Amino acid sequence: MPEIELSAGTIDYDDTGGDGPVVVLAHGLGFDGSVWAEVVAGLRADFRVLVPVLPIGSHRRPMRPDADLSAHGIARLLAEFMDRLELRDVTLVQNDTGTAQLLVGTRDERIARLVLTSCEALDNYPPGVQGRLLTAACKVPGGLFLLLQSFRFPFLARMETSLGGMARKRLPRELIARWYGPLLTNRHIRRDLAKFCRATRKDCYLRAARNLPSFTRPALVAWGAEDRMMPPETGRRLARLLPNGRYVEIPGARTLVQWDNPEALTGEIRRFVAANPLPGEG
Repeated sequence: MPEIELSAGTIDYDDTGGDGPVVVLAHGLGFDGSVWAEVVAGLRADFRVLVPVLPIGSHRRPMRPDADLSAHGIARLLAEFMDRLELRDVTLVQNDTGTAQLLVGTRDERIARLVLTSCEALDNYPPGVQGRLLTAACKVPGGLFLLLQSFRFPFLARMETSLGGMARKRLPRELIARWYGPLLTNRHIRRDLAKFCRATRKDCYLRAARNLPSFTRPALVAWGAEDRMMPPETGRRLARLLPNGRYVEIPGARTLVQWDNPEALTGEIRRFVAANPLPGEG
């Protein structure tokens, strides 16, 4: 896996390579690039797909102690990642953590097309029971460590009030271990995640929504039709704020749309790109 040095520290990333249109896939809290595996497989024949491992819980390399890992800080790292690799005309796809929205009107010059799948937006932060529990745990000394102990036991992690509430499909033991292993074994990784939760303001995404009407490039809001943590109504409101936005629902999916129904999401991304070609594409 390639790595790149950013201002906050070194991150890993996957890159399929190739000369096709560039797609960057951004994961959410407590996940890494593996959550996108089936979407990558469905796009790689015609696109250059990059998946950075963002420092929000499943990363293997702790960030520098002074790194800004708030939602705005993570958004800036995403922009820095695209800068360092000189990526242009990017189709940026975000899931779960809504940090891509924070680039609109501030660092969106490399984004040609924006895809927001079920994610934090508007007044839905912290989202659901899961988000509220995590935020509360991070405010109490030792609280995050105690909360994370449930992820040692897959049957607890699969509960509706935990990771299981984010997906309809059963989450395999090995993926739960992969995603939460770094948090369970490395206190510096826990420190990085706690920074995000403590530093991200409750109105962060609501304030960011003020910039969304300025994004006149193509935008797709693809929401899990059965999402409880990120309600579809939030997605519909989000799409209405984007002047060139379109809203679709991914059937049989909750928050992890790329896990629950990767074929449908991949198809929507392909149709979206084809319907909004850039000069030299197609």
